[in-house]
Amino acid sequence: MNTRMRRAAVVVAAGAMAVSLAACGSAKEAGEKPKQTGTAAAADGAIKVGLLLPENQTARYEKFDKPLIEKKVAELTGGKGEVVYANAKQDATTQNSQVDTMITNKVNVLIIDAVDSKAIAGSVKKAKEAGIPVVSYDRLAEGPIDAYTSFDNEEVGKVQGKALLEALGDKAKDGDIVMMNGSVTDPNAALFKKGAHSVLDGKVNIGKEYDTKEWKPENANTNMAGAISALGKDKIIGVYSANDGMAGGIITALKAAGMNPLPPVTGQDAELAGVQRIVAGEQFMSVYKPYAPEAEAAAKMAVALAKGEKLDGVTTSTVDSPTTKGVPSVLVPVVSLTKNNIKDTVIKDGVYTADEICTEKYAAACTSLGLK
Repeated sequence: MNTRMRRAAVVVAAGAMAVSLAACGSAKEAGEKPKQTGTAAAADGAIKVGLLLPENQTARYEKFDKPLIEKKVAELTGGKGEVVYANAKQDATTQNSQVDTMITNKVNVLIIDAVDSKAIAGSVKKAKEAGIPVVSYDRLAEGPIDAYTSFDNEEVGKVQGKALLEALGDKAKDGDIVMMNGSVTDPNAALFKKGAHSVLDGKVNIGKEYDTKEWKPENANTNMAGAISALGKDKIIGVYSANDGMAGGIITALKAAGMNPLPPVTGQDAELAGVQRIVAGEQFMSVYKPYAPEAEAAAKMAVALAKGEKLDGVTTSTVDSPTTKGVPSVLVPVVSLTKNNIKDTVIKDGVYTADEICTEKYAAACTSLGLK
């Protein structure tokens, strides 16, 4: 190294040290903890993204969200970014502990799909105090989140409600419908319910309505059995189910009660079992939510935040949570999935192949729909 290069190196090193010491001094003077900004690691893409998903009852999280986010983070960081993953298995306390672990492990950014949007608020605050930005994924978490991506969840409920009215046609008031909403701990469930009610109220008779604990199919099954007992199977003309997992439990209860033909049942998530029930004529519809755009938006937000970059080129709107106003957001549109557009949605987008859907049990129905 020549003399001029040595002098330049000394000047750069001294300047960096001065900035570092000044930063430490100002933090101490303000009585704040030193913050983990992660910018040094992010400079060459070597970032750690903490990914916290809420449960594994719904097939989408392990099959779609996790691998899609991992793939996009790798793409955006030249393969240097690492995704550190944890699943809370529907336990809010576990998820809070997972956030603590992520903070201890000094991830550069967190993507959190909250089990309980209120219960996670304290953990979001802890992360922020540690200098770790938080992307709220799929469910709008409370606390000082930096960004949010999901689907237009009120529109999901409207799409479901409209589909149910379409299925009922001019018989919409010839009996009762049962509404099987999601878990009260999930803010999306309230939005699905709100959207559905905005379409259904006044146009159908709602005989029974339930908020289903933890979104579990077995709880939906129990609730549906109770509704059949209370209303009578001959009075039930349709069922609003907020997702496909619960639709499976509901349809099992309807069959056990001897209902034939089955009344139209809605769903959401385009799970494989749900799509197969649509093919078989047991479930009327599902809401297809293209997970790739949602997962990619989350990854883009996370990488940008880890690098200290603005989100102007990523986000398209803002939303307000109960605790934070004007959160930069990306909301992805949804599609009503029926037997008429399976080929043009989940098969075309590569979510499932025709062979995956059209197993031996569903082969004849698939042939009649032109899927085989």
